[in-house]
Amino acid sequence: MKGLGADAEYWNALAEGSLKMQQCSGCGAWHWPAVWRCGECGSWEQGWHEVAPRGRIFTWTRTWHDFGWQAKGLPYVSVIVELDGAGGKRLNGVMADAGLPVRIGQRVTAEPWQFEWEGEAVHGLKWTPVGDESEREA
Repeated sequence: MKGLGADAEYWNALAEGSLKMQQCSGCGAWHWPAVWRCGECGSWEQGWHEVAPRGRIFTWTRTWHDFGWQAKGLPYVSVIVELDGAGGKRLNGVMADAGLPVRIGQRVTAEPWQFEWEGEAVHGLKWTPVGDESEREA
């Protein structure tokens, strides 16, 4: 994968099918985006911990326009999810089923997924509603 920096462990974990988030070994603060040095305590020691890919939708949008990368998948729903763990850090992704109703605060869980962009594998998170959440109105 190109362009990996402080967040390399995040992308590598997604490629292997799990979600890892960064936490300061000094003060316990969670970081996203990933950092080399903690802004809370100044520590250079950062650890990566597997976290459950569960949370609540913070915001979302349904896209009907072809931006050139997912024309076959239109429409699609982009979400930002506030994680249950990892200090409530927020991650983006797409809903697995763009036809289901979506609402802010909706409980969701994710699976890592992969698609191809310009000949390279790109990794991300595909979110699905938890329990009866798929039956509620947008």
